[in-house]
Amino acid sequence: MPTTEALQRKISSAQELQSIVKTMKALAAVSIHQYERAVSSLSSYQQALELGLQVLLRHTPTGLPSRPTTAPPCLVAFGSDQGMCGHFNEQLGTAVLEHLQTHHSQAKERSLPPRLITVGTRLAARLADDGYATDTSFSVPSSVSGITPMVQTIVQQLEEWRSHSVIGSIYVFHHRFLGGSSYRPKTFQLYPLDADWLNHLRHQPWRSRQIPMINLPPEQLFSALFQQLFFLGLFRACAESLASENASRLAAMQVAEKNIQERLAQIQSDYNQHRQTLVTEELLDIIAGFEALQSDS
Repeated sequence: MPTTEALQRKISSAQELQSIVKTMKALAAVSIHQYERAVSSLSSYQQALELGLQVLLRHTPTGLPSRPTTAPPCLVAFGSDQGMCGHFNEQLGTAVLEHLQTHHSQAKERSLPPRLITVGTRLAARLADDGYATDTSFSVPSSVSGITPMVQTIVQQLEEWRSHSVIGSIYVFHHRFLGGSSYRPKTFQLYPLDADWLNHLRHQPWRSRQIPMINLPPEQLFSALFQQLFFLGLFRACAESLASENASRLAAMQVAEKNIQERLAQIQSDYNQHRQTLVTEELLDIIAGFEALQSDS
């Protein structure tokens, strides 16, 4: 049977662990709100890009320049570096693997493996276990301010590959935050741009009587706008992924906190019972001694 000191140590350890879990819960909740605000702040930026693209489409009746290519696709996937976030990486890894296996069956004759960019060491390890090596891997940003430089680096890499026809289409995989502790995997095509969306922009009425002029070659302007669209899509994906990661961690910490509370209550009950047993034994010893003295007298 555990001693009183051993039970006290267990209670102290459980209380310390409970304090750590509460701190992690608070940090996760604060982080979720920060990344949600980062996503919301992109609306004006997206509107400005759409206006610029609308002007370009009006000045290019034949459509935007394109490079027909049989190059393999590129996949950009956002996972996590840290653990304690449930099945966050497993769920996204499954979505990426399904896409990779589909592409492999379609491009088996060409033997052109897709390019793979991952954000998060745990996701990269998950894909490597299934035989898919990452071409470029990044650590997950630890704050909103760290998203921009990382995304800019990814954009430069993608634009270099795209301009040299190293890659064809580009797909982005990330978790979309749904609120509370809910999220789900999301996949979208970053390139080529959606034809229906471009057609919708082309026929949108302009808000003023004067349409801006273009002084740059369409190819050059398209490349500049496209890099910004890259940045917008990847920044949003990264921010939503980070919000989802913290939501998953928040849910995991809530479960951990409940388990710790139950365990702490059990240890506290054992401690109280043990103390009561000791007190009872001491009282019985006193009574026995008193009765022995009375019988002697």
